[in-house]
Order: sequence, then C-alpha cells, then structure tokens
Amino acid sequence: MRYIELRQMPALKEKAARWFSSKWGVPAEAYVECMDGCLSGKTEYGWYFCLDGDRIAAGLGIIENDFHDRKDLSPNVCAVFTEEEYRCRGIAGKLLDLAVEDMRKKGISPLYLVTDHIGFYERYGWEFFCSVQGCEGHQTRMLIHR
Repeated sequence: MRYIELRQMPALKEKAARWFSSKWGVPAEAYVECMDGCLSGKTEYGWYFCLDGDRIAAGLGIIENDFHDRKDLSPNVCAVFTEEEYRCRGIAGKLLDLAVEDMRKKGISPLYLVTDHIGFYERYGWEFFCSVQGCEGHQTRMLIHR
C-alpha cells in the first residue's frame, strides 16, 4: 500500500476521475477539471490516494466548495471514499492526515468537510463547526480541521 498525491503520478488522473465518478455519481469530467487545476498549478489544492499495486483503494480531494451554501467556508475536503475491502485499516485517516499536512505546509488552514457521519472524522482531529445547506436542500454537518 502506498499513499500518493496526484502530482506524484499525473497519469492516474483519468482513472481516478472515473473511479470517483463511479462512487459519487458526479460526472468524471468534473473531477478531471478539478484535477487539471491541481496539475497545472492553478490551485494548491490536491488529490490524495492509497494505492494497492495499481488499484485505487481509497481517495479524497480538496476543492473550493463541496456543494453547500457556505462559500466562505473553504477549502473543502471532498469525495472521501475507501473501497469496502480496505475499510477499518486506518487508510482514510492516513489520507486525511496526509491532506491536512500537505495543505498546512502550503499555508492553507483550516480545512472544512461536509458529512452526515458522526464520530468518524472526529477521530482524526475534525470538529463540528456548523450546519450548512447541501445542494439538495437538506441540512448537513460542516466539520473543521484547524
């Protein structure tokens, strides 16, 4: 298992975009656009993966806004996903820590994360910040990592 940031392996972009799209139902083109911003240097935000050989076991990204009404709460960790057979091994936690540390080195802090989960992210230093309205009109939890 190895942990990488997309800039270390740009050739992973198309495969990663399709993978995220299959998990979240967001068009692959939207992921490609965000990843292109990262790879071209338009943004300091990144995309992080745990690879098992050439298979994506888990991934997440950092974007400006993760489909909520609080545009002032930025940037956002998004699309956190771990394949079922890789869960309960601390992989998502390692990816979260990698992303937080990478952003901190670039002077980007705090980070925000939208979730309906209670208890999972808190294990990795995230705290409840406020409720926000998601794109589908429902209230959801906004967490912060300082």
